[in-house]
Amino acid sequence: MSYTTALHGSAKEVALNALYNQFTVDDQTLFKITQTFLNEISDGLSSYDSPTFVKGVPDGSETGTFLALDLGGTNLRVCEVTLLGDKTFSLRQQKYKVSETLKTGEVTSLFDYLADSVDAFLTSHDSHTSHADEDTPYVPLALTFSFPVEQSALDSGVLLTWTKGFAAKNAIGKDVVKLLQDAFDRKHIHVKCVALVNDTVGALLSRAYTSGGCILGAIFGTGTNGAYVEEVSKITKLGDSPAATAGGEMIVNTEWGAFNNSRSALPTTPYDNKVDRESINPRFQAFEKFISGMYLGEITRNVILSRSSAQLNKQWGLDTAVLSEIEEAWEDIKAREEEKLPRIQGILAQRLELSPDDVSLADADIVRQVCTLIASRAARMSGTAVAAILVHTGRARLCYGGEQSSAGLKDEGKRIGVGVDGSLVEFYPNFQTKLRASLRTLVGPEVESRVDIGMAKDGSGAGAALCALVAQRQSLANHTNGTYAHDPKDIKVTALTEVAYLSSFS
Repeated sequence: MSYTTALHGSAKEVALNALYNQFTVDDQTLFKITQTFLNEISDGLSSYDSPTFVKGVPDGSETGTFLALDLGGTNLRVCEVTLLGDKTFSLRQQKYKVSETLKTGEVTSLFDYLADSVDAFLTSHDSHTSHADEDTPYVPLALTFSFPVEQSALDSGVLLTWTKGFAAKNAIGKDVVKLLQDAFDRKHIHVKCVALVNDTVGALLSRAYTSGGCILGAIFGTGTNGAYVEEVSKITKLGDSPAATAGGEMIVNTEWGAFNNSRSALPTTPYDNKVDRESINPRFQAFEKFISGMYLGEITRNVILSRSSAQLNKQWGLDTAVLSEIEEAWEDIKAREEEKLPRIQGILAQRLELSPDDVSLADADIVRQVCTLIASRAARMSGTAVAAILVHTGRARLCYGGEQSSAGLKDEGKRIGVGVDGSLVEFYPNFQTKLRASLRTLVGPEVESRVDIGMAKDGSGAGAALCALVAQRQSLANHTNGTYAHDPKDIKVTALTEVAYLSSFS
């Protein structure tokens, strides 16, 4: 008898049917989630009061070389991005591991490590940006900071809460740009952080740069978030501010990982409640805990939990990458059917540190089906976020009773650009296919067929570089009403677009 589940025959079927009922998200639930999403988007726009400005959406003709620092998960990354002006860019980068001690220790230690990593990169690379000069006595850097912040300027933002396993002390309520700049200054490193960028905004800008247009940037990876192009007139909390008077559009960062923290619309199971209760931020980031790579492995671990494996009995002991590996083995079209379960059996034995004799083929089949259920739920729920943005911006209608006419919709008949990034959407087998199926159910085949979902090529690097470009030009230019006093060849701006950060989903 296997130690991992000990379920066979009818007991196995009963258990799997119960899990199927718990983790299957039917169409009615998809519509409920999407409608709740729409309500929260509107509520957020009416209460938002901290805009910041990035003047310009890229069209691929911009040029320049800039430094970017990307912090958003297990690794931090320092990279030098050269925008080539033909919708392409070149990249040199170095990754640095962020230890659990740094994630949960004093915030000054974390930011000192960030500064040291930048210094190490500049020292070890023959970088075009590595030396300051008389005109620019510092190296300009953009920080991609993939955590909820309330941004008050292009180069200023206060941390609202940690996510993705970070919990550094004395950070909440602090300006993260100042924390980084103080670290540079303490160490006499001649680098200046000129722009603060969220990875979702970076994904949108990067996709726009490489494809010629994008209305939504979305992250489906360790965490999840979305940023979209909004009409300023809908951000009612701006009141009579200069930003509201100027009109036009803004990119709004939704922080949708915190959508529906009340869980009134989310299909919560006892396993979800346990993962939430034992997380570092109970009752927060609710949506993220259902669909992101940070949590899918942990949900699965709790479903298949037993006393047979130290790895299974350790919190976060089952990585979402293992789920992906299992599903990849099952979906491998080159493998014969009789080879698939033994391959999964071997993966479980290796990754869970079990003896091969303790994992039966029946166990492998159960775990494979559990992985599929949990990942499929995540993908289908991810589709609700994309659908909500399309409906909110007037590019789609919810198809409660079947497909509806697209007449009168914004961008009717045109391509709708969506830039995505993250390990789930890029690597997890069938994740994007299932997301698109969910989207098709919600907005209908005609609209879904026009949604061009493409990988945002290094949104956190190239997107940050684009913001650094804008920040440096703005600091050198006399800016009046969206125009620049210097030679327009220095920077190409296609439209007056402002970037704001919506923090009401916290």
